[in-house]
Amino acid sequence: MRVEQLVPDRALAAPSPSVGSGVFGQLVDAAGAQLERADVAEAAFTSGHGGITEMMVERARADIALQIATTGASRATQALNTILGMQI
Repeated sequence: MRVEQLVPDRALAAPSPSVGSGVFGQLVDAAGAQLERADVAEAAFTSGHGGITEMMVERARADIALQIATTGASRATQALNTILGMQI
């Protein structure tokens, strides 16, 4: 029997563990920034410098950003639970 060592065409780089957390962190940061914009729009409206339409649009955008972040966290949790539940 003759055994030959397998040599890949190119070196495979190990994925860095911060890739997934970085994307989720960016998602949470974007949601936080949207909440800040909604707060600014509400403050402008209450001080008489902004309109109710702008305030409502910014609040709706903030709600959507929070829903997206929550859905992303929920799906990541489901995926992790599925992986951890696999039998090896």
